[in-house]
Amino acid sequence: MARKSATPPDRASAERFHEERAAFTVRSAQPDLEAGVKAIRDTVRALKPKPGVYRMLDARGDVLYVGKARALKNRVANYTQVERLPLRLKRMVSQTRGMEIVTTNSEAEALLLEAQLIKRFRPPYNVLLRDDKSFPFILLRADHAFPRITKHRGARKAKGNYYGPFASAGSVNTTINALQKLFLLRSCTDGFFSRRDRPCLLYQIKRCSAPCVGRIDEQGYAELVGQAKDFLGGKSSEVQKTIEGQMRQASEALDFETAALLRDRLRAATFIQGSQAINASGVGDADVFALAAKGGQIGIQAFFIRGGQNWGHRAFFPRHPEGLGEDEVLESFLAQFYEEVPPPRHVLVDREPAERELLEEALSEAAGKRVAISVPQRGDRRRLVEQAGRNAAEALDRRLAESSTKARILSELAEFLELPDAPRRIEIYDNSHIQGAKAVGGMVVAGPEGFLRNQYRKFNIKSAQSNDDFGMMREVMNRRFSRAQKEDPDRDGGEWPDLVLIDGGKGQMSAVRDTLEELGIEDVPLIAVSKGPDRNAGREVFHFPDGREKTLPLNSPVLFHLQRLRDEAHRFAIGAHRAKRSRAIQASPLDEIPGIGPARKRALLLHFGTAGKVRAAALEDLQRAPGVSSAVAQAVYDFYHPSG
Repeated sequence: MARKSATPPDRASAERFHEERAAFTVRSAQPDLEAGVKAIRDTVRALKPKPGVYRMLDARGDVLYVGKARALKNRVANYTQVERLPLRLKRMVSQTRGMEIVTTNSEAEALLLEAQLIKRFRPPYNVLLRDDKSFPFILLRADHAFPRITKHRGARKAKGNYYGPFASAGSVNTTINALQKLFLLRSCTDGFFSRRDRPCLLYQIKRCSAPCVGRIDEQGYAELVGQAKDFLGGKSSEVQKTIEGQMRQASEALDFETAALLRDRLRAATFIQGSQAINASGVGDADVFALAAKGGQIGIQAFFIRGGQNWGHRAFFPRHPEGLGEDEVLESFLAQFYEEVPPPRHVLVDREPAERELLEEALSEAAGKRVAISVPQRGDRRRLVEQAGRNAAEALDRRLAESSTKARILSELAEFLELPDAPRRIEIYDNSHIQGAKAVGGMVVAGPEGFLRNQYRKFNIKSAQSNDDFGMMREVMNRRFSRAQKEDPDRDGGEWPDLVLIDGGKGQMSAVRDTLEELGIEDVPLIAVSKGPDRNAGREVFHFPDGREKTLPLNSPVLFHLQRLRDEAHRFAIGAHRAKRSRAIQASPLDEIPGIGPARKRALLLHFGTAGKVRAAALEDLQRAPGVSSAVAQAVYDFYHPSG
């Protein structure tokens, strides 16, 4: 008798099959669904039809979803009408046990707050912009008579003009180098500038005008700064014409040295414009976004155009819940993207995002200027969007190919290390110290898509004895997994590893295994990796908890992957140790005195010379120190001369 296939034979049967399976899933979770609906109804009773943001929380208080609403009461009440919800939202409601509400003055303000909270809490049912790297800018400072040009990341607190964002640090560095050749602006720190008594190397290679030693006066330097602002602000053709005119005048005056210098500056301007892989002339300031979808994943390509110049491009792969529309993904992506990056006046997209007008209003409000989101239909802007679309599709294809390769490597890794499944979370541990001093343990985390840098953790070793590597590893493991048992005892928060990789040999393996057994943890896979004979990379030995050892062929992709994991943990631990050692070198005994901040510490050291002389000073001498009040002098004296 023929055996019935478990796979539905046609499209209609397949749809019925998935609908029946979804119905069964909802029925089996009915008690949880009822509890979730009750929690939402309890919240709805206290709500008013005002704009705001709501957070759905699970039983542990973790955020499941962040949403915005024009009328909170109406929007949240929709979640109680379970029969109208898609399966994705039914699952979310079944996990909901509480809600938190924040009201806002407008729906646009709610949209901005929603983006902030999504980036902060990273809820599983929201679209997540997973690229947590900040974008670099060019900063032309305005707090010095001779402003410096420099690369800048982070909060824009320094006084000056910011130009960006640039797609990468490499594109910023290349542009700054060309701008230095073009405008001869200094890039040195103010301290370095003030100490110079002769020009540095940058002047010799014609990348600085040496204002530090008077080779150019303040007015002449200000003209260069003005030209740089014009160039970065989109007036590059006018700047080039000015330099061409100056070069012609120098040639006619037979000042060939100046003419050659101006010629080199003109070449630098041509280089900046010629290095643009994207023709963006006539576009002005705009960001271009195009979306591609394939295999359940979405890729978004971004071009950054400023002053008609391409300042780089980057591909993003936002995480999104299944079944969410592409227009909704694009809207949430743009809101999160511009939560930290200032938007230009024009945002060009290949399709209209959900609630485009609301997004425009929110971005305009945040930027303090009119921001327009549009889908170009013709001309240069349309060609730019089409080019971004081709790049998005190609980047997504590469991403899917890389994911397939990584999945195969992880599968082979699981087979080699005798794991039940391919690991989704790998934690790698290493320690760093110098003869036991300033010891630091490092934990690096890797997932199927690469390193999860926002989950790295360092451990300042407290109890282990000097040079006791095994004791250090025991302390790190005890602290890591004691906390995991306390914060996630059910292991459903995604914070428990599928594999623990230890940089070390049999001793480290024994220390880790015994520590976890003392905590009652015996089901977390452990592997220690040590260098082979003569500590040669490529001849690593892998130690199992039961004492067995394995090796891999020199050309094995699995070996390369494990080496990369081990090396990243080593790099992170060494970096944390160096930072700790550097802070210790810069520390002062005065740091231990309560109420003594940097300014007062500086005043005391300037007056007395050393911390030792501050300690030995009489109360009257402390009171005479400039910038030190009688109360502070008394506090310092009492710290070093406790009564009784």
